[in-house]
Amino acid sequence: MSILKGVGVALVTPFNEDLSVDFESLTKLVDYNIENGTNYLVVLGTTAEAATLSAEEKKEVIEHIIKVNSKRVPLVLGIGGNNTLEVKKQIEEADLSAFEAVLSVSPYYNKPNQEGLYQHYKALASTGKNIIIYNVPSRTGQNIEAETTLRLAKEFPNLFLIKEAAPNILQYFDILRKKPEGFNLVSGDDEYTLPVTLAGGNGVISVIGQAYPKEFSTMVQLAFDGKVNEAYEIHNKLVEITRLIFAEGNPCGIKAVLTEKGIVKNYLRLPLVPASENLYAKIKAEMANI
Repeated sequence: MSILKGVGVALVTPFNEDLSVDFESLTKLVDYNIENGTNYLVVLGTTAEAATLSAEEKKEVIEHIIKVNSKRVPLVLGIGGNNTLEVKKQIEEADLSAFEAVLSVSPYYNKPNQEGLYQHYKALASTGKNIIIYNVPSRTGQNIEAETTLRLAKEFPNLFLIKEAAPNILQYFDILRKKPEGFNLVSGDDEYTLPVTLAGGNGVISVIGQAYPKEFSTMVQLAFDGKVNEAYEIHNKLVEITRLIFAEGNPCGIKAVLTEKGIVKNYLRLPLVPASENLYAKIKAEMANI
């Protein structure tokens, strides 16, 4: 599964003014990323505002991206939730023929302990599908500790990758140091992409990468090639915009950047709202710098 290496991007779902899905902009976004070096696409992740899409809309978005992608790059599908049996059922019933793997966020809100997290992913692994563990404590309220990740990695070969977004970079390094052969880690935090890749990570599943695919994929490739100084030049150029897009939550910041680039329109579904005027102005100014 080393096919998922480099820069994957967690695509936004563009909306029209009436908040229907904007398929025209979605086509533009997919093409823009593939043409500019993005290595794989993540469909219906958190960044896609998947929680606000109906089952019918999710189906339409999936079909549209498969069609536009036309097998040019690998695809990953987000299927997660806090009801283990329901998530397992969704994975079993999903048509995954066009996808390399499922990205499944750890259960949010319930706050299971480490054993509960282990049992959750053990249940998902029993589907036999390729599954990416997704640890994002800032959203779920619970951290999957390195020990739990390593336990899962050693026992279930189809849990082959973790998208790690813990706030503590030492946790990434612990997993990279102790992981079994065949298990990999990608950064789930855009700002950690370079140090984590240099430490042996497989790159990133990125938010900012969909706005700057050429720069981000070049940076990660330079890291793979051991060209540290050149990679850090790009990293330093993108640090400010990366921080700005998360200042009021995701995906309001990245939608502001993509709006400025003429790729999507600046609409989000409640409970999310567009970036404030103040943040939008800062984003616009920083984009001019880049």
